[in-house]
Amino acid sequence: MKWIIPFLATAALASSEQKKPNIVFILADDLGYGELGCYGQKKIKTPNIDRLASEGIKFTHHYTGAPVCAPARCVLLTGRHLGNAEIRSNGDSKNGRKFPGQWPITAGAVTLAEALQKGGYVSGGFGKWGLGPTDTSGSPIKQGFNRFYGYNCQRNAHSFFPPFLDDNEKIEIINESPIPGHQRKAEGEVKADDYRDQTYAPDRILEEALEFLDENKEKPFFLYLPFVEPHVAMHPPQEWIDRYPKEWDDKKGPYRGQNGYLPHPRPRAGYAAMISDLDEHVGTILERLKKHGLEENTIVVFTSDNGTTHPGRDPKFHIGGVDAPFFNSTAGLRGWKGSVNEGGIRVPAIVRWPGKIKPGSSTSAPSYFPDWFPTFCAIAKTAAPKGLDGTDLTPALTKGTFKRTKPMIWEFHGYSGQLAVIDFPWKAVRQKAKTKKPGDWQLYNLEKDAAEANDLAAKHPKIVNRLEKVFKNDRTKSERNKLPLYDLVKQK
Repeated sequence: MKWIIPFLATAALASSEQKKPNIVFILADDLGYGELGCYGQKKIKTPNIDRLASEGIKFTHHYTGAPVCAPARCVLLTGRHLGNAEIRSNGDSKNGRKFPGQWPITAGAVTLAEALQKGGYVSGGFGKWGLGPTDTSGSPIKQGFNRFYGYNCQRNAHSFFPPFLDDNEKIEIINESPIPGHQRKAEGEVKADDYRDQTYAPDRILEEALEFLDENKEKPFFLYLPFVEPHVAMHPPQEWIDRYPKEWDDKKGPYRGQNGYLPHPRPRAGYAAMISDLDEHVGTILERLKKHGLEENTIVVFTSDNGTTHPGRDPKFHIGGVDAPFFNSTAGLRGWKGSVNEGGIRVPAIVRWPGKIKPGSSTSAPSYFPDWFPTFCAIAKTAAPKGLDGTDLTPALTKGTFKRTKPMIWEFHGYSGQLAVIDFPWKAVRQKAKTKKPGDWQLYNLEKDAAEANDLAAKHPKIVNRLEKVFKNDRTKSERNKLPLYDLVKQK
C-alpha cells in the first residue's frame, strides 16, 4: 500500500495547481482607442468584445509599451519599459532572408511565459511574435512558450494569405501559389475570388489556438493571442465586407495602393470587416472557454499593441487604405501609430475575471504594458523576477483602488526619436530626440486636456524638470539604441 502516499500527494498537487486561474491575453494589432463599440465606436460591429466589457472592467487610461509592434511586445513580455527594454524600435534581424524576423531578445531576457512556466503553467502563443527568428535566442520556444504557431516575422504578417506560418521551430506551407491579386496592384482590382483557393492565416492560427486550449484544459495555462487584425494589408473575409454599407465607399472610391500595401476596392468596408472578423475570433475563444467550463477560473484580457494606422503621403487615405478619420479611430486623441501622443499609445483594455471583477465596471487607473507581468505573477502566485518596471494591477481589478509605484516612461527610437513620461495627470513629451535639433519638452494635463492641445510647459517649468529627471534616472543605456541626448548625462 506504499503507493497510496505518493498518489495522494500527486492528487493534492494537481488539485492545488488546478486552482490557479488560467490566463488568456488577447492582443489586437493596430486597433485604435475608439474602434470598439464599448469605447464609443458607432460604425464598426464588435459585439463579442463589447460583451466582454459588460462582463468585466474597462480601462480608460491604459497604455501600450510602445507605439509600434516589436517594442510593444518586448515591453509586454519582459515587463521592462522602453527606457530599459532590449527592443526600443522596430528592426529586422538582418539574416538575409525574405522574412528575416525581427532583432532577437537575448537569452538573458526573462519573459512572462518563463515566469509562469515556473509557476506550473503551460504556455502557448498564437499570432504575431516579432521578437526574434526561430533559430535565435529570441525564438518563442526558447523564451518560455511550450507551443507557438503563427507569424514569427512581422513582414510575413503583412499578408493574411502568406506562403507559410511558423510552427514551433519549423514552418508550415499554407499557400503554395502566388495570389493573383498581387499582379494587379496598380489597377486596384483585387477581388474576393483571388483568394478562393487560399488559406486565410487568421483562421488557421485560431484553429491551432483552440487545439492548444482543448489539450490543456485540465492544466493551468497561459494562452497568448497576438492576433494580426486589423493591421494592413487589407485582407478581410468577403462575408464581413458584404455586411457593411456600399455607400461608405461610393464617394471615397477604391484604394489603389498609393500609400503602400495591396489595394482594396472597398477600403472603408474592408477595414471595418477586419475588426469585426477579429471580434468574431475573440467570441470563438470565449465560447470555447465556456464549453470546457473554464469561464469562472480564467482571467481574460483584451487590448491592442498601439494606436490605429498613421497617414501616408496621399491625404485621402492612411497607410494601406485605412480611413481612420471616417471611423473616429482615436476618439479625438492626438496622434496615430508611431507617435507617443495619446492616439499612438492609449489603447483599449478590457479584463474579465468572474467572481473577482465587478461586471460592467470601469477604471481610470493610469496603467500600461509593464504592469501585466507583475499582475499575472501575483494572480498565479509565482515569483516575479527582480527589476520589473510595472505595478501590480490586481487592486484596480478587484478593489477599485490603485496607486502606481512610479511614473510611466517611453523611450521610443523610431520616427526621429520620441520620449514621454506620464505621472498622471501630467504628461511630458519630447519629439525629435535623436536629431541634431531635438524639440523642447511639452507638458499636458491629461485630466483636462486628453487631446494634448494646450502645451503648459512654459507655465509649469518645475513639473517639466521633475518629469525629465524621472526619465533620466529611470533608464539604461543601450548599445543598439543610442540616445546621445541623454546617454552622456550623469544621473543623480
